[in-house]
Amino acid sequence: MKKAERIVVTSGKGGVGKTTIVANVGAQIAKGGEKVCLVDADIGLRNLDIVLGLENKIVYTIMDVINGFADVEKVLIRHPRMKNLYLLPASQIATKEMVDPSDFSRVVDELSEDFDYIIIDSPAGIERGFKNSIMVAEKAIVVVNPELPSITDADRVMGILEAEGLQSHGIKVIINRIKLNLLKNGKLLGREEIENALSSDVIGMIPDSDDVILSVNEGVPVVFNGNLKVSKVFENIVNRMKGERIPIEEDLKIFEREGIFYRFVSFLSKRRR
Repeated sequence: MKKAERIVVTSGKGGVGKTTIVANVGAQIAKGGEKVCLVDADIGLRNLDIVLGLENKIVYTIMDVINGFADVEKVLIRHPRMKNLYLLPASQIATKEMVDPSDFSRVVDELSEDFDYIIIDSPAGIERGFKNSIMVAEKAIVVVNPELPSITDADRVMGILEAEGLQSHGIKVIINRIKLNLLKNGKLLGREEIENALSSDVIGMIPDSDDVILSVNEGVPVVFNGNLKVSKVFENIVNRMKGERIPIEEDLKIFEREGIFYRFVSFLSKRRR
């Protein structure tokens, strides 16, 4: 019997770009031919459907499955541009407290038999929705911005993840919204500083990109346009998730401008050696 790999994507604070990462990581995996279900666990707010451009296709939600009004197959929304990418949408009228951990686990168990990957978009923070999400996960990705409040909150979340049974080697970090000019001038926290602070490996560094903002507003995951530089970063992230050894610096080299940033990254790499 097929059992999906279950990954929760979470953060210590809101506004770090977590939902956009869920959509694009899921879409990138689906591009490789594997069957992916994205689960929106942010009951009451619901943004994953908007990022995917599926908000007008929602008829039923996860609450209809939990309350016995619809089978999970009826609730799932298949993405029109990626036939092996599905969404299990959240409800905007329910609250996180209305979802019991056992009910959420039951729904994910049922999905697990039909998918290769289940990626759960966890609410930010540490309340009920977060706890429901991490209880069913085998691995976790913690999304941070390169600033101290984000790192501090992420450290607290990672402590909870480990306390709930996730192995430390199964918890990875993605650094999002990196302003390259500030990084170049030493004004941002770097990868090594963040890895040391969180005692976890970084599997992706996503530069701040107008293309991501435009894709969110258009409801089209940026990875659908494989020619965009940021889509190459998501490709690197997914390949690292699958075990490929791709240097993290490659994410930033993609965004080089006339070789200047490339030389800067190369200089840093040489100094570390």
